[in-house]
Amino acid sequence: MLGSTHGTFTTDLRARVVACGEAPRDTVHGVTAAPGDQDVSGRPLHAAVPDLDRFFRPESVAVVGASDTEGRPNTGITRQLLAWAERVGARLVPVHPTRTSVFGIDCVPSVSALTEPVDLAVLLVADPLPVIEELAETKVRFAVAFASGFAETGAAGAAAQERLAAAVRRSGLRLLGPNTNLNAFERFRDDLDGPAVALITQSGHQGRPVFTLQELGVRLSHWAPTGNEADLETADFLSYFAGRPEVGAIACYVEGLKDGRSFLLAADRAARHGVPVVAVKVGRTETGARTAASHTGKLTGADQVVDAAMRQFGVIRVDGLDQLQDTAALLARARRPRADGVVVYSISGGTGAHFADLATAAGLELPTLPQAKQDELHQWIPEYLNVANPVDNGGHPVGDWRGRKIIDAILADPSVGVLICPITGPFPPMSDKLAQDLVDAAEATDKLVCVVWGSPVGTEEAYRTTLLGSSRVATFRTFSNCIGAVKAYLDHHRFSAGYRSPFDEAPRTPSPSFRKAQALMRPGRRLSEHAAKQLLRAYGIRVPREQLVTSAAAAVRAAGLVGYPVVMKASGAQLAHKTELGLVKVGLTSASQVRDAYRELTDIARFESIDLDGILVCQMVGRGVEMVVGVTRDDLFGPTVTVGLGGVLVEVLDDTAVRVPPFEEREARSMLAELRGRALLDGVRGAPPADVDALVEVVLRVQRMALELDGDLAELDINPLMVLPRGQGAVALDALAVCR
Repeated sequence: MLGSTHGTFTTDLRARVVACGEAPRDTVHGVTAAPGDQDVSGRPLHAAVPDLDRFFRPESVAVVGASDTEGRPNTGITRQLLAWAERVGARLVPVHPTRTSVFGIDCVPSVSALTEPVDLAVLLVADPLPVIEELAETKVRFAVAFASGFAETGAAGAAAQERLAAAVRRSGLRLLGPNTNLNAFERFRDDLDGPAVALITQSGHQGRPVFTLQELGVRLSHWAPTGNEADLETADFLSYFAGRPEVGAIACYVEGLKDGRSFLLAADRAARHGVPVVAVKVGRTETGARTAASHTGKLTGADQVVDAAMRQFGVIRVDGLDQLQDTAALLARARRPRADGVVVYSISGGTGAHFADLATAAGLELPTLPQAKQDELHQWIPEYLNVANPVDNGGHPVGDWRGRKIIDAILADPSVGVLICPITGPFPPMSDKLAQDLVDAAEATDKLVCVVWGSPVGTEEAYRTTLLGSSRVATFRTFSNCIGAVKAYLDHHRFSAGYRSPFDEAPRTPSPSFRKAQALMRPGRRLSEHAAKQLLRAYGIRVPREQLVTSAAAAVRAAGLVGYPVVMKASGAQLAHKTELGLVKVGLTSASQVRDAYRELTDIARFESIDLDGILVCQMVGRGVEMVVGVTRDDLFGPTVTVGLGGVLVEVLDDTAVRVPPFEEREARSMLAELRGRALLDGVRGAPPADVDALVEVVLRVQRMALELDGDLAELDINPLMVLPRGQGAVALDALAVCR
């Protein structure tokens, strides 16, 4: 059975604020917040978990619009619901205004005529709105609406869906749909055991490959076809399935998310329970996003943000439905790994080398087996064959016990957590004996054994009976799916072992920094550089020594106080790109240069009709690594934090990483690890290593700012943030802030 672990993670970033200018010293990240259900911006901190037991296992079902007239669509649906109700032990009540019975069962004319409590109402009507309003009086707990023509059709349909959603909210019941289907009422095999896969799809047809895993011996427990999600959404089912004891993994096909925050809270609940979530999320391209919106009327979200948010909470994102089924099946059934090492065992040196290349490139660890282990394997494998890893047996032994001895010896090595055997094609009797030995060995070990059966036919006895008949061997049809699933399996358990929910430590109350910052906000306006830097100071982010002046004489006095050499810059709310307009002067070393610079800057501003709040006279900061740290708002997830290479490189290379608050130090450091230019922070071509700790501190402080000023701050851009050599801190040389 899939093992689940819930470890702890302790931050070790020292509490530090590099003091400079007027920067306060109060620590604004890593605060242990008081218990509560909302964070500092009023958003929930725990997933809403609907009680869906009576949806999937109702005691009574009302079918509104039931029919037994052959040839009509409602008749087929009614027949399927009758069969499903019998399987789950529910009493079915047909509802029809003109019929006295349907399939021999007495009808009631309307839902208001129901005389007994009903758990689930299935609405086989073109317009479910009047029925929902009628159901409000009957205390029905759940309803399903199959009708289409809502948000997926455009603005008019979206308005109709909102009217439906409003009626559902007033009624107190929970609605699945509209634009859903019968997938929740499929016939699930009850002769399979072990941990199950629970399935959530916004398109019923896209769940078929996962549903048919049952034919390969993989148990499926639930299928939630969420449709347009006027009420019940993907997050609701994700939260519910995460707490079900029979669920070993959750597979999702997602076209768009109703609410990003709800999805993250649900993913967090799954992570707390150690339940892996595997998802296909469409919308990577503009065409895919547009098509998804036309199908379910959902926001697909900026793909970089969706990708990052899923990784933060351990959701394994895959691209294909074949990957979805293979990865979910493996994660549901495999035990917790004993080690991260992967050994490739093959009957061909070429196959082993090919697979090893692909596996290593994907990030799997293929350890070299110890010499003692190699010597042991050479008892049964000729000396001229390589057994270091990959292990080439030259042809699996058929006539005696040696084949099983080889496999057992590999699995006994403590560095090995996974054994993968690619069988590129059937070659009886060798492939038959190899498959049986692998199955027998898998039954005797707690380590993962995977087989790639490469035959395109798939009717061979070794595949259909021996491999698929084993609940302990994970069988794949392609190299890539096997490698991807094993990588996801190892990554999931590493993630789960160290997972600590960021929502547990999210700030519940505003910090002193928030009160200072809020006084600086100007609704609907962009702040000048001077005001934006005051905002940074309020959150303890270091800025250069500087003064804002409105005369040449004051500029000279300020330069003397700041200390030569100085930088002079125009400051005004209209200014976003000062350098292009010649409104920045660098390296000024005398009073005369300062006077001349002041006049030139103000002359340019007058010529360009730019309103200034003054001229900044700033400290020259030593050279370091230029980075960018910023805040933007995503339609789905709200405030997001970005870090990347700064200066002109941010526009040229677009080398950035993004996260959705709240997150902790580990995530901030993982953001840096994602950057292609990460090596610059370690020092290249003789440059000293940069102060990465100070950079991480800035990212965490900006995150706190994003959370606390969620209702006030639309955008923040610190560029460049000069990260100085190790131990010297980081300084925000320029900043742009836009208020909501």
